[in-house]
Amino acid sequence: MGDRDEFKSVIAVLSNYFYCVAIDLLGHGETRAVGAIALDSDYTMASTANLIIKFLDKLHLKPCHLVGYSMGGRLALYLAIFYPEYFRKAAIESASAGLTSESARLSRQEQDFLLAHKLETMKPSFDGVAALHHQNLEQTKFFELFLESWYQQSIFGNLRSHPNFPQMLAQRLNNSPLELARSLRNLGLGMQRSLCKKLAEIDIPLLLVVGELDQKFIEINQQIAEQVRFAKLEIIANCGHNTHFENPELFAQKIIDFLQQ
Repeated sequence: MGDRDEFKSVIAVLSNYFYCVAIDLLGHGETRAVGAIALDSDYTMASTANLIIKFLDKLHLKPCHLVGYSMGGRLALYLAIFYPEYFRKAAIESASAGLTSESARLSRQEQDFLLAHKLETMKPSFDGVAALHHQNLEQTKFFELFLESWYQQSIFGNLRSHPNFPQMLAQRLNNSPLELARSLRNLGLGMQRSLCKKLAEIDIPLLLVVGELDQKFIEINQQIAEQVRFAKLEIIANCGHNTHFENPELFAQKIIDFLQQ
């Protein structure tokens, strides 16, 4: 549900050591497929990964380090598996390699589609950044309530009590509900084929970052660490799913230490 601006505090620290490039994934922030031939297939894992590779080629950034969070972390795992020559190391925050059970995957797909439907049935005049200043209070509140409900999930721990949570929520309102829905329908966990059997093929070092209060993803990443040859698991104290927001300085330092090893 976020965008590249969420990493500003982290980048402020990392940029003292590295040249940083932050991107919005398709359906988030200002990135989206445009034109009459834009297809849902543009938003899939394989297509999104291919676009990122083209982006790196265009900027001559091969090889580089890779950092991804949540959905972006799943994408980072995919890139590390299928495009290893592009990356020296990868830091992955609060992500999984997909669901191994087909029944669990289909159940999650149904949940993702229900969420997407909620986003799609918001008033059509709401269209993210371009229309934000023309929203009436009712429209904005509708999306805000959706986001507040989203962050009530247990994986986020105490995120809502963070002093900067209102600012983060306001930033999320810059997203387009329709674009987020499109992303959920095509890049959501329920649509992803499990990468678990391919984890052993990863031959670049991985840093796996999770929050102490996110027990679900601690267990998931412990399993990933057991299967990847060069994986290091870091658990950030007093944080939930979104460690880079709750403690950006420590998150950045963990990445710096890892990349400089």
